Amino acid sequence: MDSEQVEQFENTDGAVDTPFVPGEFLRTLTSQPGIYQMFGQGSRLLYVGKARNLRRRVSSYFQKQRHTPKTLAMLAQVTRVEVVVTHTETEALVLEANLIKRHHPPYNILLRDDKSYPYLFIETGHDTPRMSLHRGAQKGKGHYFGPYPAVTALRESMVLLQKAFRLRTCEDHTFHHRSRACLQYQIRRCSGPCVGHISGEDYARDVADTIRFLEGKSDEAIRSLGARMQAAAERLDFEEAARRRDQIAALSKIQERQYVAQAGGGDFDVLAAAQENGQWVVYVSFIRNGRQLGGRSVFPRHTEEVRAPDVLAAFLMQFYSDKEVPGNLLVNVLPRSPASLAEALGSEAGHRVMIDQPQRGPRKRWMALALTNAMGALRQRAQTASAGRRRMLLLQKLLELPETPQRVECFDISHTRGEVAVASCVVFGEDGALKNEYRRFNIRDIRGGDDYAAMEQAVHRRYGRLQKEGLVLPEIVFIDGGAGQVARAQAALDALEIGCIQLCGVAKGTARRPGLEMLHIPGWAVPRQLDDDDPALLVIQEIRDEAHRFAITGHRARRGKARQESDLDGISGIGPKRRVALLRAFGGLRGIRDAGMEDLQRVEGIHLELAQRIYDFFHVGRA
Repeated sequence: MDSEQVEQFENTDGAVDTPFVPGEFLRTLTSQPGIYQMFGQGSRLLYVGKARNLRRRVSSYFQKQRHTPKTLAMLAQVTRVEVVVTHTETEALVLEANLIKRHHPPYNILLRDDKSYPYLFIETGHDTPRMSLHRGAQKGKGHYFGPYPAVTALRESMVLLQKAFRLRTCEDHTFHHRSRACLQYQIRRCSGPCVGHISGEDYARDVADTIRFLEGKSDEAIRSLGARMQAAAERLDFEEAARRRDQIAALSKIQERQYVAQAGGGDFDVLAAAQENGQWVVYVSFIRNGRQLGGRSVFPRHTEEVRAPDVLAAFLMQFYSDKEVPGNLLVNVLPRSPASLAEALGSEAGHRVMIDQPQRGPRKRWMALALTNAMGALRQRAQTASAGRRRMLLLQKLLELPETPQRVECFDISHTRGEVAVASCVVFGEDGALKNEYRRFNIRDIRGGDDYAAMEQAVHRRYGRLQKEGLVLPEIVFIDGGAGQVARAQAALDALEIGCIQLCGVAKGTARRPGLEMLHIPGWAVPRQLDDDDPALLVIQEIRDEAHRFAITGHRARRGKARQESDLDGISGIGPKRRVALLRAFGGLRGIRDAGMEDLQRVEGIHLELAQRIYDFFHVGRA
């Protein structure tokens, strides 16, 4: 923003990181809109807020009035305040959301949900378009439908659509190399275009009908299928007529399950915020083209002593910062500054956005249903948290910790005879596995197969980063290994001067069977073996097994990629772009090896001479 300006105040009396004294700063502070940032010791960002009037808003923190305990705790840590002036309150909202997303201040409401939601993609840049699941940037030529709240919801929709329209879902390599129809054709979920069981013209009509249906033009799609059924019957092609009849019946079932035209059709999200025992949830129901795609519960963090308007305001700006925003957002409670919020969301989305609190009619009923789902999610979370607390108490008792742990992490190393070692770090709390906080580390600059050095590197990188960013450290760290791995992990923590973490090695024992694990803990004279039905051991096994799963899947993916890249790198003329194009077209090295000259030349960037070179590389020798 061209007109942004930054003002700051920090103590200048020679003390370092002393409490903030407003004084002259507040008297000279502008009354324009903008954002303010409160910093603590070591320039740690504590809080970001937006204001229509900066002077009035920032001054309110330092006037004699009632503040919540949370606000008082924050103010006691403030050593510096900075403000950024913006043109409008709308710009301030956008800037506030970006800063919160980037820095995760501990006193702001934060979302746990940073997922990329899946879309149903129908590729139209192919002679025989396919239907597939897609995440990420929408760069492909075709139609995207969504977002869906979860992959399972999308897969269910794809199965229903396959039954109705029978579009192919196979990769292009598989499609080009079929000699007979696959199982999908046998179970009537594909029309078999790969082997000519359907004409190109009829398949194109099926694609068009699918797109019509997904765009909410269900009646048009059904009329088209009805006309095709009638035409088939008139030419006495009763098998084709029966197929179209079955398609119409399948579409009717989908409509019964998903259609919400009585709520006005179109695109809108229904958002219900609810709270119980200090825990907030926002349930989002996605409606696209008059069809319900499902819903999702999101649990914001740092919501102590806040109200629904604040929760929804923070949620809307953060949740939609990297997701598609529909034209209408229905909420059970209006957020703070709804007009400015709508303007900010609309400016980012490139279209008008309306925020509305339905009072009656079908949309009010949809809101009531969303609120019911929100309360159900809160109850389920409370049950999970109760079980999680019991698990943490078991670990506290086993390891003789003075306090109940809130966070547990576990490391594992995976490699194949020293090749492409990958370390995993999984995170568990009272809510169970915190999968969005899992991390993998590509181990580098060590001798292949040196598990001890790999463990030391992974632990040092993990907690060096957390320490640098001022993030929460775990109370317990499990290491998949024995005394050697634990000693190297302890060396990494000692180098970082971290002494608040309890390490525990989980060795498989001589028999290497579950239930016979040996626990290696610094300070214990000898390793300890628990009974195979000890509840604490079952908790440790679950955490260890999850770390192992996460490590091995990461290693296999990296190993496969490394082997593919190393093989293709031996072919002159194959750079990163062509390598990606080949792997995408044929699904891997086996597909490239099985491809003929004509197949290779269909790939973008592969001319006749290069196709011959690739073919010779796999069939004759090195090109």
